[in-house]
Amino acid sequence: MTGLPSPPLLLITDRRQAARPLTGVVADALAAGCRWVSLREKDLPAAEHLALLYRLRALARPVGAIVTVHADVDAAAQADGLHLAAGGDPAAARQRLGPTALIGASCHTGDEVDAAVAAGADYVTLGPLAPTASKPGYEPTLSPAEAGAIARRHPGRVIALGGVEPDLLPGLIAAGFAGAAVMGGVMRAGDPTTAIREHLAALGAA
Repeated sequence: MTGLPSPPLLLITDRRQAARPLTGVVADALAAGCRWVSLREKDLPAAEHLALLYRLRALARPVGAIVTVHADVDAAAQADGLHLAAGGDPAAARQRLGPTALIGASCHTGDEVDAAVAAGADYVTLGPLAPTASKPGYEPTLSPAEAGAIARRHPGRVIALGGVEPDLLPGLIAAGFAGAAVMGGVMRAGDPTTAIREHLAALGAA
């Protein structure tokens, strides 16, 4: 198992929600202490997607942060790992990317989490855990108690996703989650530095 970055706060990109150019948002997040970014720009043409990945890697390397890629295994070969959609194949990704790649998967149920971990995922995201502006109308399907029970089955692997504001983090960590993922709240923020610092402070207080 490849361990989670420290701190275990995953920033997922979405340039369509970003209040400023995406590289600027990521640079501010890294300056605030974020050490894990995943490029999730699935609609970009391959050449533009790879060029953006290289720019994010250039920002991340000086501070020791890692950059993973959502969905695109070819681009992930140039990054630190891959995040798969629900139902993806972690075992195939591992064979392609090697033993040191950080491989994760999106999950929404306990059965999906169990299957992804059994197939070799280093981590999974589980959610949404609260209503989220990034996906309006996409309501939580798990209660905090149900989600926590799933997380406790797989210590160190389950990341909370979806509507995870700083005030929720201490309770989620106490319930068994290993960390959290953020997207829209940081992308839309006028001050991404402060947004990241608030999440990191909440993780530290957990």
